[in-house]
Amino acid sequence: MPRPVFALAALVPAVLTATPTAAHEVRPGYLEIKQTAAEAYDVLWKVPAKGDLRLGIYARLPRTCENLRPPSTYSAGGAFTDRWTADCPGGLTGQTIVIDGLESTLTDVLVRFERLDGTVQSELLAPKSPSFVVAATQSWAGIAATYLELGVEHILLGIDHLLFVLALLILVEGKRRLIGTVTAFTVAHSITLAAATLGLVNVPQQPVEAVIALSIVFVAAEIVHARQGKPGMAQRWPWVVAFSFGLLHGFGFAGALTEVGLPGKAIPLALLFFNIGVELGQLAFITVVILGIALAKRLPVPRPAWAWRIPAYGIGAMATYWTLERVSGFCG
Repeated sequence: MPRPVFALAALVPAVLTATPTAAHEVRPGYLEIKQTAAEAYDVLWKVPAKGDLRLGIYARLPRTCENLRPPSTYSAGGAFTDRWTADCPGGLTGQTIVIDGLESTLTDVLVRFERLDGTVQSELLAPKSPSFVVAATQSWAGIAATYLELGVEHILLGIDHLLFVLALLILVEGKRRLIGTVTAFTVAHSITLAAATLGLVNVPQQPVEAVIALSIVFVAAEIVHARQGKPGMAQRWPWVVAFSFGLLHGFGFAGALTEVGLPGKAIPLALLFFNIGVELGQLAFITVVILGIALAKRLPVPRPAWAWRIPAYGIGAMATYWTLERVSGFCG
C-alpha cells in the first residue's frame, strides 16, 4: 500500500469517532434585535434543537429592559424561535447583552443588531465570550471578521464536507491534478453559495443534504474501483466530479448561512468573507492532512495489504448512514 494512502487511512478513525449525526448538527444560535423606536426593540431568538430537546441557552437583555408582550414561541426547521418586543429606557447603545448558558455548550451565537437608521452590528459569540456591547456604529472590518470566523467554523465542523475532501485527496494522484480538483470544487461551491444566499436559486435543504452524503458514497466507491484496477469517472476526470458535486456542497453552505442571516446593507461583504472563511478552513484541513502524510513517511509503520480498505470503507459506511438518515428525515 502506498504510504500516502496509508497515512490518510490513519486519519479516518479519528474522524469517525464523532457521532454519526455530527455533520451540520453543531449549529449556531441566532439573535436578531431590531430597533423600531428610540427605546423599543423587536427581538428574535432562535435556539438550535435536536428533536424535542432545546439547547439550554438564553438571550438576556439589560435589566432596564421590559417586555411589552409575552414572548411567542414556535418550533420549526430544527430550532425553537422566540419573538418579543422590549422597551429599554435610554436605548441599548453602550449596554451589554449576554447569552446565558453559552459557556457550557460547544455552539456559538450569531448576533445581528439593526439600528433605527438601518445600520447593522454583527457579532459572533462563543462559549469563551458569551456577551457583547452594543456599539453606536460598526465598521465594515467588524462585519468581515465576524463572517470570516463563521465561515472557518462552519467548514471545520462540517464533517461531511471534510470527508468529501479527504476522499478526493485519497483518490487523486499527482500535485497538478489535486490542485485542479480542489480548485474546481472551490469554484463550484462558491457559485452556488452566492446564488442561493442571494435568493437567485431556491433548493430544498433536506434533499440537498441527502445528496451531499450520497456524493461521498460515490467517491468512496470510486476509491475501491480504482484500487481494484477499474478506474471510474472520478479517477479519470476528478475535476469534473469535484465541480459537479461542489455545486451541491455550495447549497449546503448556503443553507447554514441563510439560517443565521446576513446584514441587510452589507450582504456582499458578509458573503465574500464567509466564503473566504470556508476556503481558509478547507485549506487548513488539507494542510493538516499533507503534514500528516509527511510525518507518517518518517515512521516505520507496517502496512498490511488490506489497509487501503480502511479509508474507503470507513468513509463509505459513514456517508451511507448519513444518506439513509437524511432521506428518512424528509420521506418519513
